[in-house]
Amino acid sequence: MKHLNISIRGKVQGVFFRLTTKAVADQVGVRGFVVNLKDGSVYIEAEGDDFALDSLLEFCQEGPEGAIVESVEVKEGELKSFSNFEVVKRVQS
Repeated sequence: MKHLNISIRGKVQGVFFRLTTKAVADQVGVRGFVVNLKDGSVYIEAEGDDFALDSLLEFCQEGPEGAIVESVEVKEGELKSFSNFEVVKRVQS
């Protein structure tokens, strides 16, 4: 199990990025959350095995239809033992 902090920049809000991310995460067995940030980016904390996380990262490079991903920044972090994958509704600073 690994924990990743993922920041995605570009045209990534208003294109169902969070909802599509949750669908992908649920399909591959990733746990964590996704949230829109005030600076227009999307932030994900994700935990899973290498295959699951690689699948999620592959999705993040493209995003859903309508998204224009300019950059994906990934940092490894400490495991937080999330129980599921959630879409955080509130925009975070």
